[in-house]
Amino acid sequence: MKTNTYDLIVVGGGILGTFHAYHALKKGLRVLQLEKDNFPVGSTVRNFGQVVPSGMAGEWFDYGVRGLEIYQSIQQEMDISIRNNGSIYIASDADEVQVIHELSAHYQTKGYAHALWSQEQVLAKYPAMNADYVKEAIVFEQELSAEPETMIRQLHVFMQAKFENYTLKYDTTVIACEDGNALARLTTSSLDVFEGAKIIICNGYEFKILYRSLFDDSGLEISKLQMMRTKPLHQIQLPGNILTGLTIRRYESFEEYCPSFGAIPVPEHYNELRKYGIHILFKQATDGSIIVGDSHEYAAGNRLDELGFSVDTYINELMIAEANRIIPMQKDWIASSWSGFYSQHKDHILEVDISPRIHVRTGIGGKGMTASAGYAEQSIEKLF
Repeated sequence: MKTNTYDLIVVGGGILGTFHAYHALKKGLRVLQLEKDNFPVGSTVRNFGQVVPSGMAGEWFDYGVRGLEIYQSIQQEMDISIRNNGSIYIASDADEVQVIHELSAHYQTKGYAHALWSQEQVLAKYPAMNADYVKEAIVFEQELSAEPETMIRQLHVFMQAKFENYTLKYDTTVIACEDGNALARLTTSSLDVFEGAKIIICNGYEFKILYRSLFDDSGLEISKLQMMRTKPLHQIQLPGNILTGLTIRRYESFEEYCPSFGAIPVPEHYNELRKYGIHILFKQATDGSIIVGDSHEYAAGNRLDELGFSVDTYINELMIAEANRIIPMQKDWIASSWSGFYSQHKDHILEVDISPRIHVRTGIGGKGMTASAGYAEQSIEKLF
């Protein structure tokens, strides 16, 4: 049985845990990061790869803006798939136009760069879009996108090359964690023991191994998402993060900062889509394929199994039909479909200090790709 000692041990190899490790390493700390799978396969890789502070509110907007800087600074040193193609929210009716103008007024007070585009400007940039759908848009050219499956593994490669004090172990499941007299200690399923001055647990939606009773009554819930990817479609050019009317009606920045948000009626054709938490986004990958989605179904944090792992064909058909209102989208273009899961909390994230040395940070929900880099920076500052 081996014993090793670190300043910080991070449990979880996803984006939230990785940026905790990154910021600790920048402070000169000796860091061990443990990931239970052969490589990250959870929420961090099953998403659009969009970094969109414009959709966030409050401190989470600030974390997202800081995240833009952090991602770009890393990208300058090594290609981790970050691309600066911007974000566009497309309003499809008069109510959504009103809301994006209200968001523009808010971001003028924040000094967050953006532009309002006419229908003509949108169609000039995105000629594949259906003119009947597009009314106006709000554009954030500074926002980023990534290839999610590539990004996290490349980020790990970057950190291993840059920081000699960094140790990353995949395929390492932590089965026990306890505070001791001088250090916290954890044990893996291989019965290896590691000790740390601090342990941060970023366990995504895995609640059955460590501190299960905590997660049984934590306020966490699980969201199941369905997403699709087309075959490469080089005849269509969709640079950036494409967000649509249903997104305008869903994202927290619009709800928080737009006075008319709560009063706008729901069009009849949106009712069935909202039943499944559907809002339509597009993001074109470097190979020309387009990710389309997504839907949201919910269960209590300790009832993940009830959501199942199947892909519901009816939900996919609803998404394809709505996507087809925006961009011509044929069923036979869809090459793959999958379900993803993330945990989320009513307070935006679950922060629990098990002991002075053991800390849980999870449940960041759909904010992970955008806000983890900035949030983890202040989290490490507080803990060290």
